[in-house]
Amino acid sequence: MSDAQPTATIHPRLEEALQMPRIAIESTLPVLDEGRFAAKAVIGQPVVVTSKIFADGHDQLAAAVCWREKGETSWRRARLKLLGNDAWQGQFTPTQVAEHEFVIEAWWDVFESYLYELSKKHAAGVPVHLELEEGRLLLEKATARAQGENRAVLDDLMHRLGMAHTDDERVSLLLAPETAVAMAAADPREHCSRSRVYPLDVERPLAQFASWYELFPRSETDDPNRHGTFRDVHKRLPAIRDMGFDVLYFPPIHPIGRQHRKGPNNSLHAGPNDPGSPYAIGSEEGGHDAIHPELGTLDDFRELVAAAREHGLEIALDFAIQCSQDHPWLKEHPGWFSWRPDGTIKYAENPPKKYQDIVNVDFYAEDAMPDLWLALRDVVWHWVEQGVKVFRVDNPHTKPLPFWEWLIADIRERDRDVMFLSEAFTRPGMMARLGKIGYSQSYTYFTWRNTKAELSEYLTELNEPPLRDCYRPNFFVNTPDINPFFLQDSGRAGFLIRAALATMGSGLWGMYSGFELCESAAIPGKEEYLDSEKYQIRVRDYHAPGNIIAEIAQLNRIRRQNPALQTHLGFKAYMAWNDNILYFGKRTPDLSNFILVAISLDPHNAQEANFELPLWELGLPDDAHTQGEDLMNGHRWTWYGKTQWMRIEPWHLPFGIWRLTAQEPDPDLK
Repeated sequence: MSDAQPTATIHPRLEEALQMPRIAIESTLPVLDEGRFAAKAVIGQPVVVTSKIFADGHDQLAAAVCWREKGETSWRRARLKLLGNDAWQGQFTPTQVAEHEFVIEAWWDVFESYLYELSKKHAAGVPVHLELEEGRLLLEKATARAQGENRAVLDDLMHRLGMAHTDDERVSLLLAPETAVAMAAADPREHCSRSRVYPLDVERPLAQFASWYELFPRSETDDPNRHGTFRDVHKRLPAIRDMGFDVLYFPPIHPIGRQHRKGPNNSLHAGPNDPGSPYAIGSEEGGHDAIHPELGTLDDFRELVAAAREHGLEIALDFAIQCSQDHPWLKEHPGWFSWRPDGTIKYAENPPKKYQDIVNVDFYAEDAMPDLWLALRDVVWHWVEQGVKVFRVDNPHTKPLPFWEWLIADIRERDRDVMFLSEAFTRPGMMARLGKIGYSQSYTYFTWRNTKAELSEYLTELNEPPLRDCYRPNFFVNTPDINPFFLQDSGRAGFLIRAALATMGSGLWGMYSGFELCESAAIPGKEEYLDSEKYQIRVRDYHAPGNIIAEIAQLNRIRRQNPALQTHLGFKAYMAWNDNILYFGKRTPDLSNFILVAISLDPHNAQEANFELPLWELGLPDDAHTQGEDLMNGHRWTWYGKTQWMRIEPWHLPFGIWRLTAQEPDPDLK
């Protein structure tokens, strides 16, 4: 009979449990789809990280956020603070435009747990002689682990602890802040747990804060029979700069097809001198990488890009993946398109709209993969090489998501400064997904939000996860395609209302030329411009009476001078007892810049309301004194107490923008 003992075995599930972390790290933000996509950030601005962190028992925990540029081997680290109820928060500031990644670490803070018990017992008068010996042993072990200057600090602490004559002296030494700092640096991080690694896309500031101005270069002329050129656009640069814009955006600048060319007001028959729609891209002069001959040459374009930069403007181009029936690709690559059984090609439609002058490519046609994808990527890169770093993409939601995820990543691997604006008016999920896969900015539903309830709800939604981390809203007040119903009968006051909402509501806003002149003539019953510039050259007098150029310039100036207004984040609706007045605040996280905005949504009648100053946000009592400054005219005053009164008259100015600061105490009252 054998004396051998049976070998102990561990059940696989038990073995797995023994390796599991004791500390839970959950609900970390900013994180998109559990890290499938990168959250958005901007260079030089803090990234606030939050997480739920907890463990069994009552021992104290410590946590940190670790971050690095993707590809780096070492991590930088910042401690998180416990906010309460297992919620932790910290921040770090990226210093490079690059892909980043971050991870949360949490561990048992043995010394902090020790200090918690020591302080409680000592305060209660409980003898702590044994606890002091435990503290000495912890200090001794930490000293053995420590290195460099921290080793010298802990050696000195050990010496001072040994020289102390009373327990009170020893307690004071162990509870001293410098002791906690030194011990934290030598912490063994018992039961250390790590979250998964999360990606972060860090872009330049223009991705979050920019003012866009859109114009058709061909309309920069004083004669509707003379096609404007890039050289004509040079003359407009100072005025656009002086209005406070920093992105100058052009619709497509490529050759325009002649087959089925559209005439004025989208008519099916164009005259011999009608310019056609620039979205019908391609002719015998070239396709997406060519310039419409009447605009000028490639050298002219490069000179314009350089001149714009000297005025503080970046040129943005439209990337519209659609072709006229004269596009060279139809002859060179017919397999990139879908053909009907009778040999004809189907033109584009967006029911009930029809675009007889445009045909679409087929991304998944047998001959199109990968050649079409590569050709489109090369088009974008061609314009990057000409100095263009910003692209507005036409209808990206009608093209494959995998294509965009690949193209944007490929371009930005070569040049991290390139940005893409998504022009997608579609379902919310698709609009958010485009932001997740790489679009820096997005058009929004802002155009169709007009009531106080609609605007408050929408601005609040944009400030909450997940949209706040994946979707940067660009509030365009109008576009060549959209002449909003609100503007069609609201007059000059209506244009000022929408300008104030856009400039104050988001760090990104844009307008299409003519808005500053309050152009509103519409096709009856439609949100479309009469005599649309998409189909004809339009001459404008930018000094026409009734323009709002000065107000737009001041709104943009206010944005530049107040950091709280340089993002869509920080919005909070406050109480104003009138459903026709939207009243809200925008403030920086440290409250150093606090802006209050009141906008009447009624362009025809005066509106009055009592409203609350958010004194509680500043930690002030309801009867505190605060200073207000009207940022449109520079007037200053003192507010007394929380409840105030306003009257807004649209024939003067349909909004108020005030900077709120705490009142300095009167030294004579001390």
